[in-house]
Amino acid sequence: MRNSWFWISWIWLWCCCCSTHGDIFTSIGQMTDLLYTEKELVQSLREYIRAEESKLAAVKSWASKLDALTKVSTSDPEGYLAHPVNAYKLMKRLNTEWSELETLVLQNPSDGFIGNISVHRQYFPDAEDETGAAKALMRLQDTYQLDSEAFSKGKLPGVHSSAVLTVDDCFDMGKTAYNDADYYHAVLWFQQALKQLDDGEESVVTKAEILDYLSYSVYQMGDIPRAIELTRRLVAIDPTHERAGGNLRYFERLLSKQLNEMNQAYEPASEEPIHLGTYNRPKDHLPEREAYEALCRGEGLQMTEARRSRLFCRYHDGNRNPRLLLKPMKEEDEWDSPHIVRYLEMLSDEEIEKIKELAKPRLARATVRDPKTGVLTTANYRVSKSAWLEGEEDPVIDRVNQRIEDITGLTVQTAELLQVANYGVGGQYEPHFDFSRKEEPDAFKRLGTGNRLATILNYMSDVEAGGATVFPDFGAAIWPRKGTSVFWYNLFRSGEGDYRTRHAACPVLVGSKWVSNKWIHERGQEFRRPCGLTEVD
Repeated sequence: MRNSWFWISWIWLWCCCCSTHGDIFTSIGQMTDLLYTEKELVQSLREYIRAEESKLAAVKSWASKLDALTKVSTSDPEGYLAHPVNAYKLMKRLNTEWSELETLVLQNPSDGFIGNISVHRQYFPDAEDETGAAKALMRLQDTYQLDSEAFSKGKLPGVHSSAVLTVDDCFDMGKTAYNDADYYHAVLWFQQALKQLDDGEESVVTKAEILDYLSYSVYQMGDIPRAIELTRRLVAIDPTHERAGGNLRYFERLLSKQLNEMNQAYEPASEEPIHLGTYNRPKDHLPEREAYEALCRGEGLQMTEARRSRLFCRYHDGNRNPRLLLKPMKEEDEWDSPHIVRYLEMLSDEEIEKIKELAKPRLARATVRDPKTGVLTTANYRVSKSAWLEGEEDPVIDRVNQRIEDITGLTVQTAELLQVANYGVGGQYEPHFDFSRKEEPDAFKRLGTGNRLATILNYMSDVEAGGATVFPDFGAAIWPRKGTSVFWYNLFRSGEGDYRTRHAACPVLVGSKWVSNKWIHERGQEFRRPCGLTEVD
């Protein structure tokens, strides 16, 4: 009976958890399977404890903690993983902490438990997943201007949760940034670890270790006076520390040299604790970073009263399309120029669940097209998983495709397949164009259907916080509403690209974001959307 259970478990895991390592964190939908895997491991662990309880008191304590956790997480998997701290800690537990437990058990092996965890291990997230989840928390921290304590205490906008980060969690977050030479985030997380330790929280990491990393990170941020003060604290705690004395002398010489060159007197470091805003965040590759992130927070919106007065709602019958005469589509203007509309009740709950059911087994890390080679590749600025569904696969997909054609008046015969995407921890897609620009002449050459004329984006879930679709060029933000769709043209009637349509999917702060989209191409639209008289008609 026990062997049967073991092989059933193995087959179930093969079907449900098979995924490319380093990509697990990019989809909340697929991460839910890991919660059941973790629960199963806890059950197996309890069997092992009963076998060797006298020798494994520490392991028994561990199991009790995880048993309580998995009861909560599996009662509502997507709701549990909707909180980014829970998602990060899941990555960390399965990559790091279960490995430590395996080492402990191997000191006095038990065939049942070791055999079970060994089979499960090949489906665990790896170091890349844990790093990816940690960087996602930092991305959310930047985009939504949240300090480290907000994450540590689980205090996210509109969310009341018991999900917290310990001293060791905060230290590991800092180490992730530190190892990537990201000293800006390293300082914030090491400082939070130090604060929680000073407040009396227990930890494995020592204060000396935190001060060692924090002082050097502060030095890298150019704050030498504070680096000196932190290093002095380190020397006071551990006078024999291998680096502290040498670092302190180096920092002091460096500061003295700088003061002499600037003819200034020494001023002690600020006693104000390090917080978000103490240091300037380094610039990156994205020129509109500030405008993009402000829109994600709901700031900088260019929706004036004059513009709002030009927006209307209406019933849309697709130019008296027979399928829309009895039940026309509800259409709302989201923006006037470029014209963006939202269709209400575009997808039913049943259709959404069927689309998700079809897509989930095929979800793979979403890719972007390299502008130089035209080859699809993964990128850090697009964090999600996607799948492509054909109309012939299920009547629901065929029906949705027909509905898109009816309401847009454009043929979908030359459109791309329906793409379904699920965003993971801090899932996002930074500002990009859907259409191929002049410097990318071969982007859609293989399809032979011309450029991407228009985009229709279906929201298949509500999102508790974050996850807006924003247009930095003209300051618009469109928030997900389950069952609705937004539509816009990427090209003018002349075929020239409308560069105003550069847009982005903001990081998901809390929630699981599901969308599907259809890219409609130029070929076949010649009489449905004829050319205008000017380049920008």
